[in-house]
Amino acid sequence: MTSKPSRPSSRPLERTLILVKPDGVARRLVGAILERFEQRGLKIAALKMMNVDAGLAERHYGVHKDRPFYAGLIRFITAGPVVAMVLEGPRVVEVTRKMMGATFGWKAEAGTIRGDHGISNSFNLIHGSDSPESAAKEIALFFQPDEILSYELPGEAWVFDRAEDAGEK
Repeated sequence: MTSKPSRPSSRPLERTLILVKPDGVARRLVGAILERFEQRGLKIAALKMMNVDAGLAERHYGVHKDRPFYAGLIRFITAGPVVAMVLEGPRVVEVTRKMMGATFGWKAEAGTIRGDHGISNSFNLIHGSDSPESAAKEIALFFQPDEILSYELPGEAWVFDRAEDAGEK
């Protein structure tokens, strides 16, 4: 007898923006980083490689405009191609932030993306939204609504326990 997990309707899955920054692309870490997210059970809702121009960089990092490191952020993110993605899953912002590790690679725990692949303060491989509200704003900067897909994967019911996510357990 085969059992099937229940799929009660509940809150929609959360989305976040992830950028593999120019250093991650140049070091050929895109596949390794993407694989970690997929293995965790997160779903790719959008994915593209692109160059970030100065205008987009300024909008993206606008909250840091008055900080001394702002000019360096703009130079860094525009220095080469990035891979932008929208990931979807329960508590995806919190999950991906933990997976990325501390901002400075040398402070990041082993087992995190930055802890396993980074050591620099400046070249930190990856960006992830820091809240669901930031995610919504950042996703809109990098993707048009029609570029973001909604779909169900075979076996998804065994990855996302919607009853648990809705506080039903």
